Amino acid sequence: MKKKVFKTIAAINKLILPSYSKRKLDITKASKTQLAVIGWRAYVTQNSLD
Repeated sequence: MKKKVFKTIAAINKLILPSYSKRKLDITKASKTQLAVIGWRAYVTQNSLD
């Protein structure tokens, strides 16, 4: 159940949130908002794979 929910959230994130790796964003120069988006996407991805 939990895995299915996170897979759905990951699909929605892929459509809505920006991909900073495609934009070649330098992590050291990222704003707090960008770091929060990166962290959220990592958290969702990690939970959808477990």
